[in-house]
Amino acid sequence: MSEYHTPVLLDESVTALVGDAPFGIYADATFGGGGHSREILSRLDNAGRLLAFDRDSDALKNKPDDNRLVLIHNNFRFIHNYVLEQGYKDGIDGILADLGVSSHQFDTAERGFSFRFDAPLDMRMNQEARLNAAELVNSYSEEDLERVLRIYGEVEGSRKMASLICKAREQAQILTTSQLDKAIEKMLPKFAEHKVLAKVYQALRIEVNQEMRSLEKFLTGAARSLKPGGRLVVITYHSLEDRMVKNFIKTGNVDGKADKDIYGRVSAPLEAVNRKPILPREEEIAENTRARSAKLRIATKKGDEE
Repeated sequence: MSEYHTPVLLDESVTALVGDAPFGIYADATFGGGGHSREILSRLDNAGRLLAFDRDSDALKNKPDDNRLVLIHNNFRFIHNYVLEQGYKDGIDGILADLGVSSHQFDTAERGFSFRFDAPLDMRMNQEARLNAAELVNSYSEEDLERVLRIYGEVEGSRKMASLICKAREQAQILTTSQLDKAIEKMLPKFAEHKVLAKVYQALRIEVNQEMRSLEKFLTGAARSLKPGGRLVVITYHSLEDRMVKNFIKTGNVDGKADKDIYGRVSAPLEAVNRKPILPREEEIAENTRARSAKLRIATKKGDEE
């Protein structure tokens, strides 16, 4: 499990999720290496149950032998469908989502998630999906490439970078990470190339996997899936994710535009438990540098009368 992925904010997130209800029904929306799921199971009694989701077939190999766990090979955006399918029509007690890309995905060269390796441009979390990063880079218009780089990577000079990619692909298709890096090398500052590349790869990955759309669908489905008083626990890793989660908890809308009833009350289904996100301890960051950007937000489902 640790070789596949080291779970972030493990104790904080699972404590917030399970609390003093070991008999509850919970969901781990991002199974990955199974670290959070194993910790949840360790705190459940025989009556407790756990649904887990992952669209990456590699993650399914990490399933523990525990009859309290149902592992579902699908995108977490469909969580409400599966909660109903499993017979929990009255809702479940808590949902946890660790939105980070797994260490396994970053560290497996052929998956194409990292600029650290010369590898095929892929980046698909679901390896059965049609669109990969190579197809995106070679088929998107210059305007669409600029949009992806600007919105999902917050890349400075996104228009110029999109133009460089389009000029490079006129000479030959961009099929590998090294070919992409070569195409944009004019915009990579010396001694800080990795910072720009990280933003570029993040932007392409988000678009390939439709991560923002999936997150929006997930948040809506999670709110519908929880019992009144049930908890939503979400770990984010970049500002785009965190803003969406924060807005949804506050207003019931990822854009932060609150719907109000006739009395002027915000009709959001959730209520924040922590106004400020919980951050990893310095000791955790020292042991796992990928935890440094993590933020944990917790919310509860409001009662029907609210």
